[in-house]
Amino acid sequence: MDLRDLADKPGGDPFGITSAAVALVDVHGLIRYWSRRAEDLLGYPASSVLGRPVTSLLTSDRSAASLVAAAQQVGEGWEGLITARHRAGHPVELALRVCALHAEQSSVWLAVACEVIESRRWELDQAVVRGLLEESPIGIAVLDSELRCQWMNQALAAMEGLPADHTASRASAPAGLEQVPSAVDWQARQALISGRVTPAVEHVAPRHGMSRRNSYGRLRLRSSFPLRDADGKTLGVCHTAVDFTAEDRARERLALVNEAAQRIGTTLDLDRTVRELAEVLVPQLADFVAIDLFQGVLAARDLNPGPLTGGTLQRAVHLSIHEEVPEAIIPIGEPAGYPAQSPQRRCLTTSRPILDPVLDPTTWWLADDSQRQAKIVSLGVHTHLVVPLRARGVTMGVVTLLRWENPSPFDEDDLLLVEELVARAAVCVDNARRFVREHNAALALQTSLLPPDLPDHCAVEVAYRYLPADAEAGVGGDWFDVIPLSGARIALVVGDVVGHGIHAAASMGRLRAAVQTLADMDLPPDELLAHVDDLVLRLADEAEASEHGPVVFGATCVYAVYDPISRKLNVARAGHPTPAIAHLSEPVELPDIPAGPPLGLGGLPFESAEIELEEGSVVALYTDGLIEASDRDVDVGFERLCFALAHPDRPLEEICDTMVRILLPDRPPDDVAFLIARTRALAPDRVASWEVPADPRAVHETRDNTARCLADWGLEDLAFTTELIVSELITNAITHAYGPINLRLIHEKTLICEVSDASNTSPHLRRARTTDEGGRGLFLIAQVTQRWGTRYTATGKTIWAEQQVPDDPSC
Repeated sequence: MDLRDLADKPGGDPFGITSAAVALVDVHGLIRYWSRRAEDLLGYPASSVLGRPVTSLLTSDRSAASLVAAAQQVGEGWEGLITARHRAGHPVELALRVCALHAEQSSVWLAVACEVIESRRWELDQAVVRGLLEESPIGIAVLDSELRCQWMNQALAAMEGLPADHTASRASAPAGLEQVPSAVDWQARQALISGRVTPAVEHVAPRHGMSRRNSYGRLRLRSSFPLRDADGKTLGVCHTAVDFTAEDRARERLALVNEAAQRIGTTLDLDRTVRELAEVLVPQLADFVAIDLFQGVLAARDLNPGPLTGGTLQRAVHLSIHEEVPEAIIPIGEPAGYPAQSPQRRCLTTSRPILDPVLDPTTWWLADDSQRQAKIVSLGVHTHLVVPLRARGVTMGVVTLLRWENPSPFDEDDLLLVEELVARAAVCVDNARRFVREHNAALALQTSLLPPDLPDHCAVEVAYRYLPADAEAGVGGDWFDVIPLSGARIALVVGDVVGHGIHAAASMGRLRAAVQTLADMDLPPDELLAHVDDLVLRLADEAEASEHGPVVFGATCVYAVYDPISRKLNVARAGHPTPAIAHLSEPVELPDIPAGPPLGLGGLPFESAEIELEEGSVVALYTDGLIEASDRDVDVGFERLCFALAHPDRPLEEICDTMVRILLPDRPPDDVAFLIARTRALAPDRVASWEVPADPRAVHETRDNTARCLADWGLEDLAFTTELIVSELITNAITHAYGPINLRLIHEKTLICEVSDASNTSPHLRRARTTDEGGRGLFLIAQVTQRWGTRYTATGKTIWAEQQVPDDPSC
């Protein structure tokens, strides 16, 4: 690039290389380079000055002598004023800076010049900046884009109570410089996020011992704004603060109301909300504050509107100018008993505040409360204020304020201000109470819809955990289930409804009921999910047409069926995380189960996968909240899950505790449900099967085989009913279906009889007429069995019947 092109670029500093006139002069005083800005400044084109002595451009011998003397003195550099002659003949006063450039062959001088008026204006600007940053009472801090403090002036350090070394530059700052005060950090963060100026007024509490004139403290005006480069990229944030004495009480009170609006009600946590109110009142308005709420508020129950004359008050929070709160005589969480004629009870009865500007410790109502009277006398309390905590026509509690170190008595202005602050807080308290009530209702609904206890089954040993989300996140729609199926099989289900609140809990209940119903039909996992998908679509359509808004947005689910006879697990999933399988002899596996679409999309197929498991393997089904907790990467979540499931021979409850400890924070941001099952295998001697010819004469032989098998199992008492069941089912298969026909007996907690054939025709229970010769077989089976049913397979159907057997400790 041509040096003249570089010098032509504009700049703010008049001596900047992009804005000043630049010339190179050799050791003989001859001009070797002349910038375009030099042409503009003196009017000489480069062609007319190159090779000429630089002194020829000066107006007098005095200026030439000054320049020669400067040249002789140049070491690190020289600056001063000279007068040059413009090409038009008039003199031009220049501010000049000269430095020597040394090379191997020769040396030259670099001369940089600008008009004197520009130089003086620049010096004035720099003086203003230095004064503003170093001498002004305005506190200033510069933070980088990570909100680390890079520079802070002495004024702001003094405001924040920081040592003087916090004003050092980053290069020489102590280790604690990067830590900024919380007020600075909060406002600077808002400016960085919004990209705009964020002004705010802060009330600075008075120090104890201040005069009455300054007993209300000071106001501090804070402002933060982003710092950007020429291209608009955010480099950091500049924070400013100005302190001024709040002599105008109206302005001071407005600032306190503004502070209360920002600090009270930041969450829907009731305890935190009343704590925030106390922190606004002490020490700005009182030396001590106690907030007592009715137990119905703390329990989030419905309250009747209007004043209350009864009910138990409970201390929710108290705060004092003394850290250990020695003034309190009622511990937090304990009942607050006030005499019937106390200001607190009168306040609750009338729903009006009680103001005692001058409190007489011997007053009649304190005579009935000797403990409080002794405390008030020992502290020297001289003024007293009680305000009801009311919102939406409901009285929820009472706020008591005391002063003893603050010499000013409570007056009408204080009463108006406290009423305003308490009224704002009361709305937040009521919002928190309503939220807790809805959260508890949703949680109760969800808990009632989850299985109260898991079945004890021969196929698996199970354990589970259900952990609701943080209250502010709302109750979710996570659910799980364990469903016994025919043929000694078991279904394991975990699902998650999108959304939070009562609607999500209700939708979860409907989906769980649908899955149980479809499971009773013995549908394969992929077909079952397809039917549930249709249900979610139908519910979504109904919700859109409802005036109450959407109920079901979608859901995910994993459905697995385990057969302890074949030791095979058949799994299908709909937008849900894949199960984890902890083998006894191999690493924990995350099998590649086809990931079907989430429920509610419609039109897409579901696929299942079959996995053979060794006895004692542990299968874990879970919702995504388990692996996504604490904003961790999902891959990290899977790694931690595999680590928690290692050594599956441990007790299942211990494995559950390990999963919670390793994968979840103390307050999970989302609901978490997981179900783990240790597989069992049914011994071969507990299963007997025969292929039956499609010949009526085979029924007799089949009954004999059944009787011998039951005798081997020690179930002779069930021989008569079992032979009846076998006879009826085999006869129906021979008469109404076609082969191959198979009989299977399974001995677990129940005695299961299964007859399979190649027909897809389902039998129906009916009541035969007295003149009918048949039609009574299934009716008889229904009378002598615990339950019976039909399931369809790829090759036909299976009719099964279960009978209760005596307790068998081996199962």
